[in-house]
Order: sequence, then structure tokens, then C-alpha cells
Amino acid sequence: MKYEKIMQDLKAGIYHPVYLLHGAESFFIDSVTGYIENNALIEGERSFNQEILYGKETDFKTVVDNARQFPMMAERRVVIVREAQAMRTLKSLQSYIEKPSPQTVLVLAHKNKPLDKRTKFGKSVSKSAVILDSKKLYDNQVPAWISTYLRSQKLNIDPQASQLLTEYLGQDLSKIVNEIDKIKINLKVGEKITAKLVQDVVGISREYNVFELNKALSIWDYPKIMRIIYYFEENPKANPLVMVISNLFGYFTKVAITQQNIKASDAELARKTGVNPFFVKDYRLAARTFSTTQIKQAFLSLHRADRHSKGLGMKSATPLGIMQQLIFEIQSV
Repeated sequence: MKYEKIMQDLKAGIYHPVYLLHGAESFFIDSVTGYIENNALIEGERSFNQEILYGKETDFKTVVDNARQFPMMAERRVVIVREAQAMRTLKSLQSYIEKPSPQTVLVLAHKNKPLDKRTKFGKSVSKSAVILDSKKLYDNQVPAWISTYLRSQKLNIDPQASQLLTEYLGQDLSKIVNEIDKIKINLKVGEKITAKLVQDVVGISREYNVFELNKALSIWDYPKIMRIIYYFEENPKANPLVMVISNLFGYFTKVAITQQNIKASDAELARKTGVNPFFVKDYRLAARTFSTTQIKQAFLSLHRADRHSKGLGMKSATPLGIMQQLIFEIQSV
């Protein structure tokens, strides 16, 4: 079941006996778990009817014993198993999951990795429980997700602001939502988040950030490229090399797609690259700035830079030196 449908049912007061929330994206798992924890029971009912267990510290018998208890002066019991992936006897819950107590909501929060649904246990759970496959979003899906999330909060966001959050924070939805929560404190319903507001609250330099680096690369503004790289060297916590390299992988991927589809309409290019149509013109410009050979070299150099950033093959390299070498290699072909 999709995250949106699960949350829609929960907000309508529809609860199911068993939830398996699994996958690499912790945000969706935490959101569903948190909603059930805070809303399935009213405050006065939780002391007797809600149990929070942890995978490393519990076993299937403890989970089943808690789930089989009758609720005390409440409509239901709630049993949440956090870090269920660490529970050694998880598969022994199969018989309970196949015939769960109708008066209990059992939540298995299986984070960081998916459950193998091809196993006997996985097949059984798939038939009997509500399953959330919590997958990481692709980079090009994040800006649209930010816009959708903010609409659910009755707020809007400029395309530039959405892109800036994505470029700066990457795919980590929990970090993105934390920053959005800071931004929206002083906003009223219906107001719009701007790029300037993101820069001011999140603490992103207006001139020296990965978004501006991409724009400088698009027209090969070498002096500005170098100024940004030097700024990153002076502010490594705000601009970690791993994040910058990851961003550049995404940037050159979109440039390559644009170059291969240069005759496509703006709407088609926006769909293929996953960017807001507002930014298509920037990628068209970059597709003309870089030759096919330079784009291929960019990917080779980025792979090498990624290895060097992790101390592989060039242990004495500094972040500045790695970035300078990267730019030199792209420029020189």
C-alpha cells in the first residue's frame, strides 16, 4: 500500500491489525509509526494499552504476548516494534501475523533495508499485513515531493527554493522536513517559501552553493567556479565533498539526457530529466556548453574524485585539490 493511502486511512480512523513498514527511506516509516503511536489511542489509554519494543531487545514471544492481551478500557491495543530488522526471531511471528488479534495494532518498523518478500515469511506477511515499501526517492523526484509535502501543509514553494533544498540536502527527506519545519515557523497558511527564505533560514550562502556551482558550470564561468570551490574548502561542514560530488553526478546526468534529447520540447525534457520546466533552459544551455567528450570525461573524473574523497588511490588529496583536478580534467579534453 502506498504511503499516502496508509496515512489517508489512518487519519480517517481506519486501523489494520498488522503493519510491516520496511525499506531504505526511514522518513515514511517514521511518519506512519509516529502517527499510530500518537493517534491510535488517546493519552489516557496509552499507559495500559501501548507497548514500544525494540528489535535487539525483544523476541517473538514477547511481541505475541503483548499483542494477544485484551485492551483495558480502550478500543484497541498498540504494539510497536522499532528496529524490527534487528529482531532475531522475527520470522517466528508468521503464525501470529496470519491470524492476528483484531483488537491489536501491531507495527513492525523494519528500517534501512527491505524485507525479502520472496521468502516463506515474506510471502505470508504480504498476504496478511498492510505493507509499506519505503524506497528512497531518486534525486529528480525530490523537488516534486517537496512541493507535494508543502501543499499538504497548506504552503507553497518557488521552483528555485525547492531545487535549492534538493541540491543542498540531497535525498534525505528527514533533513529536508526538519529544515522546512524551521522555515515555516513564521509563515501563514498559503504563503510561499522563496529561495531567499531557504538561504536565510537554512544557512546557505547566496553566492556559493551547489546550485550556483551548477549555474556557473552551465556557462563555464571559470572564475566563479573556482570562487565557489574555494568557498567550499573554507566551509567544509556546510559543503561536504561527498555531497558536492553526488550533486555533480546528478547534474551531469541531466546534462547528458538533455544533450541526447536536445530537440525534445521543454515539457518532454522536464519529464525525462525530472526537473521543473523552469530549469530546462539551464540544462539546454549546459548541453551546448559541454561536448559529448567532456560529459563522458566528467563522469570518469567524478568516479575518480569519489574514490579519492574516500581515501582510495590518493590518500593525501585535499577536498580543494580533488575539485581543482576534477575541473581541470573536464576543461582539458
